Amino acid sequence: SAKGILVCGTGIGMCMGANKVFSIRAALCHNTYTARYAKQHNNANVLCLGARVISEKVGLECVETWLKGDFLGKKYARRMDYLDIIEEHSFQRKK
Repeated sequence: SAKGILVCGTGIGMCMGANKVFSIRAALCHNTYTARYAKQHNNANVLCLGARVISEKVGLECVETWLKGDFLGKKYARRMDYLDIIEEHSFQRKK
């Protein structure tokens, strides 16, 4: 499935904008812990980073961790189902 990595000063604006797009689950990460769990527990398909708040080294570690990660499914699939319902409802209202 498609993945994306977005970088701006803080990562906040990119993350907010990305999450306005249907089927995007963007996560703003500041360390490998958040990058790992963004993928494993929340099935994030877009990683957002803030170039002014983390070092290049940490940013690269986040990218590597996130790209290597896999969604753990099962226990967390229900969470994705809820997000899908919210997303479907939200996008229907905008039509």
